[in-house]
Amino acid sequence: MIALLRDSDLDFETKFKALLERGAMDIQSVEERVRELLEGIKQQGQNAIIEQVARFDNWNPKSFEDLKITQEQMQKAYESLDKSLKDSLQLAYERIYAFHSKQKPKTWLDFEENGNILGQKVTPMDRAGLYIPGGKAAYPSSLLMNAIPALVAGVKEIVVCTPTPQNEPNSLLLAAMHLCGVKEAYKIGGASAIGALAFGALDSKGNGIAKVDVITGPGNIYVATAKKLVFGEVNIDMIAGPSEIGILNDGEAKADYLAWDLLSQAEHDEMASSILITTSQSLALEVSRKIEEFLDTLERKEITAKSINERGAIIVTSSLEKGIELMNQIAPEHLELLVKNPLEILPHIRHAGAIFIGENTPEPIGDYIAGPNHTLPTGGSARFFSPLSTEHFMKKSSIIAFSNKGIWQMGKECGILAHTEGLDAHQNAVLARLNHKEH
Repeated sequence: MIALLRDSDLDFETKFKALLERGAMDIQSVEERVRELLEGIKQQGQNAIIEQVARFDNWNPKSFEDLKITQEQMQKAYESLDKSLKDSLQLAYERIYAFHSKQKPKTWLDFEENGNILGQKVTPMDRAGLYIPGGKAAYPSSLLMNAIPALVAGVKEIVVCTPTPQNEPNSLLLAAMHLCGVKEAYKIGGASAIGALAFGALDSKGNGIAKVDVITGPGNIYVATAKKLVFGEVNIDMIAGPSEIGILNDGEAKADYLAWDLLSQAEHDEMASSILITTSQSLALEVSRKIEEFLDTLERKEITAKSINERGAIIVTSSLEKGIELMNQIAPEHLELLVKNPLEILPHIRHAGAIFIGENTPEPIGDYIAGPNHTLPTGGSARFFSPLSTEHFMKKSSIIAFSNKGIWQMGKECGILAHTEGLDAHQNAVLARLNHKEH
């Protein structure tokens, strides 16, 4: 049964502190093993990847060529979909593309009165690696959410890695790849995939997988650890942990809505967390009963029940203001505002990955069809991370062009600052221009 807490309980602070640790991953426990896997790929390339896939995914590729997913496979999977599923994927594609197009930063220039030009040049990454989970379940929606921002950004080469236990790629995932125009994909999962993307694995003829510039996409603790270890070799989006939802309620909502929304995250995996904060004791009890009732109807009942029982919680607070304070401390990946006047509450929400407003906006709408990205910061990292966006696949260069008048006006002050730091060549590089102009 889901835990029931009250902010008036004597042990509330202790229990709430434990909730704040929900996303903690014991990276140290797997770091040595992940380092070994990454080092193997760095040193032995394709041979190490083949061996690791055989060890972890329960099938035996004979060569690196066996790990490739062909465009023909993607196209066949897409063409085999029934019309309603094709239409649903297309609608999701169009909405996600439209939303991320509005995010795209632009190159800009500013012309100062003295003739100086300052600005910023925005350039897409050359090559992006997308990791799409495929262990307990396959996630075509994650492919759309990772590939489309890269497409909008203008990335030239997109490569996908996904685990395929027993060498059985998910057909819907392949169909999503076709829809996104993916040309390069591999049946590689876990830390092995991150190593392959970060270091590359080319044979003597230059065939295989080339290293990427950025790696995005969620995964288990091995994937998260590997991403952390290769950061600097490549860029990454974030270190994502188990999925989570926070719901803020003022005592007036339908109990079945709240129960289903909590269960929608719990069914992801045993480590997911679902937290409801409400001002109503009676509603809290009713939601708890509904959860137990609905659990029996779920295909993933065992996974969902473990998540709810071990990592779920309903918190009853003395006021909505207290609930807001607690939710900001939680900084949930997904936050639902099921309150009377959500737009009045919104300015007080400081930390959340994605915010769902009103009773007609359940979290799964954001997972699939709304448009904003569902790759979000977890475990409280919404305090400093943002959702995956077009900008993750782009980089910025500053533009600086000084005119004759500009260097004359500011060169002396620049030289003074350089001299103060003891950097004579810096100072002289500027003064040489000024001296030349005097003559």
